Amino acid sequence: MTLVVGIAGGSGSGKTTVARKVAERLTDVSVASVSMDAYYRNMTQLTLDERRQLNWDHPDAVDMQLLADQLEALTRGETIRKPVYDFVNHLRSSRTEAVASADVIVVDGILLFWDVRIREICDLKIFVDVEADIRLIRRIGRDMRVRGRQLKDILDQYMHTVRPMHEEFVEPSKQFADVIVPHGGYNEVAIGMIATRIQERVRSVIS
Repeated sequence: MTLVVGIAGGSGSGKTTVARKVAERLTDVSVASVSMDAYYRNMTQLTLDERRQLNWDHPDAVDMQLLADQLEALTRGETIRKPVYDFVNHLRSSRTEAVASADVIVVDGILLFWDVRIREICDLKIFVDVEADIRLIRRIGRDMRVRGRQLKDILDQYMHTVRPMHEEFVEPSKQFADVIVPHGGYNEVAIGMIATRIQERVRSVIS
């Protein structure tokens, strides 16, 4: 049996850091990691300028069906071909990455708990809860460093889509979480407790 651990939270909350740290502590079981960021829809019919204007924080921007289908395939023991997304050009890459099934699947994404089907696939749902100003600062640093974006564009996107979509979709989805982790990736106590609990659940199934 495969255990699916979903980690949600606002943009810049530290979801990916929490997911990575939890995975690193699962030393006695096999782990596969999947990020919702890879499943943005491939808007090839639009120009780059048009793609830059899209609301990428709305649930409709994510191919939820493909993500759910691939998560279910992993739970059946299958290997998937995960999309690779190019955040500079706002398009999927022509290549994909193979992800083999494992004892534990760790999946993260801001809208993970908004979709009913994906929410039901997750055996353990974790919400990373971090203050808005800290999330914005982290997002600025990430987008400038990793995604090659300018500060003005980052702030415009935050005010017009990121913040309102967080309030409309992300924050309300916190009600579905089994565990809420404050302080993000810096909360070593919570991360350790979660990893221990996951290992115990996997061992109980195996035994």
